[in-house]
Amino acid sequence: MSEEFAWLDATAQAELVRTGQVKPVELVEAAIRRVEKLNPRINAVITQRFERALSEAGSPNLPEGPFRGVPFLMKDLGCHSAGDPYYEGSRFVRDAGWIARDDTYLAQKFRQAGFVLIGKTNTPEFGSLPTTEPVAFGPTRNPWDLGRSAGGSSGGSAAAVASGLVPLAHGNDGGGSIRIPASECGIVGLKPTRGRVSWGPEFGEIWQGLAVEFVLTRTVRDAAALLDAVSGPMPGDPYFAPPPARPFASEVGAPPGRLRVGFMGRAPGGMVEVHPDCLAAVKRTARLLESLGHHVEESHPSALDQVQEWMDPLWVVVAGSLAGLFSLWEKRIGRAIRPEDVEPHNWMMVEMGRSISALQYLQAVGALHVATRKIAAWWSEEGFDLLLTPTIAEPPPPLGEFVSTPAEPMAAARRVEKILPFTPAFNVTGQPGVSLPLHWNSSNLPIGVQLVAAYGREDVLIRVASQLEQALPWSERKPPSS
Repeated sequence: MSEEFAWLDATAQAELVRTGQVKPVELVEAAIRRVEKLNPRINAVITQRFERALSEAGSPNLPEGPFRGVPFLMKDLGCHSAGDPYYEGSRFVRDAGWIARDDTYLAQKFRQAGFVLIGKTNTPEFGSLPTTEPVAFGPTRNPWDLGRSAGGSSGGSAAAVASGLVPLAHGNDGGGSIRIPASECGIVGLKPTRGRVSWGPEFGEIWQGLAVEFVLTRTVRDAAALLDAVSGPMPGDPYFAPPPARPFASEVGAPPGRLRVGFMGRAPGGMVEVHPDCLAAVKRTARLLESLGHHVEESHPSALDQVQEWMDPLWVVVAGSLAGLFSLWEKRIGRAIRPEDVEPHNWMMVEMGRSISALQYLQAVGALHVATRKIAAWWSEEGFDLLLTPTIAEPPPPLGEFVSTPAEPMAAARRVEKILPFTPAFNVTGQPGVSLPLHWNSSNLPIGVQLVAAYGREDVLIRVASQLEQALPWSERKPPSS
């Protein structure tokens, strides 16, 4: 039965439960068998929650939500659940045996939707790299090629969904961490609008609003339905995204109309050379959009090319925020964090963060606000509905390339800049973006493309993503390691 359920999306699995064709515990048992079979190869799941999951699936108190009984995995960063281990990819947190004391609001909404949490997925240490290779838990391997990265920082979740362990899994995105692994693993990665999903009750925002919570899915309809289930303001949120005119699920299959789409095939400011496979993917998508009746032209926000205006202050905010996170963990575990506790690139970032003054930090925040106005103006002032770009600048890279040493702590950061010129700017602006698996190269590696809409316009993204999914279906493609 595990193979029978493995490639059904969450919507289809929930329908089986709703119509009485299967019981929740059957879905959960099947997912557990898939994890036991495949996880030793891909290392996506680092914490098992099997006994609790089976108990919850068989309980009459399982909530009657829209995804009742559907097995689910949670990234071990950001969202956490009461009584479960929570390590953030860190050796010192793992060794301290930290157990989450409560549910985040998002974890509560996952429970209310009826999901059954079967485990936690791998993530780079503190989510700071676009690959999932933490020293604490080892590398997550791409199911399309076990020698390659699954992306990051939601790489464990992406590999799990791509392998059919679960139909969807939690992720978050502070610079591309949903979209990058979605691209590398051949699945759907929707980054919602800033403020769409709450970070509460512990935090009002993460990384000064750069980071957002959501999931990775195999289908557009799952992403839309999940957004309905988990979005909306919660008590104490400092801000929230404008509510949609109608449920996001209603946008699936709805005619998008004739959209004006800007096409960008080169990296902002010429930061890096875009790999021919990624350029081919975005050109193919541009032609497909034109064939569907949309107007596509080469255009993008000129402010994107002023890379240092948004990239330099972004790093200040990230470094300062990481230093603050270390201070929080020191209070939690009751001791100082030492250089030997931390991977070299993160220690370098923390040292940088500790050296930043309050004035420098506030100046960086102000610079990000200015950059946001300049970039976002293209949608309204130039009259565009969407921007089309590659998701990343190259195919999934081999494992082992994002490694720093105490002698060369900048090595990983230099490698990062070569892969992600297209995603971080829209964490700065807070706009919604999605990576869609619309291309595979000659080596059978997935190559995602990114579509970005105006602030608050996930409805537009979902309509056109659904249209592209119907025109060029991807759900039947399965990785060789599944």
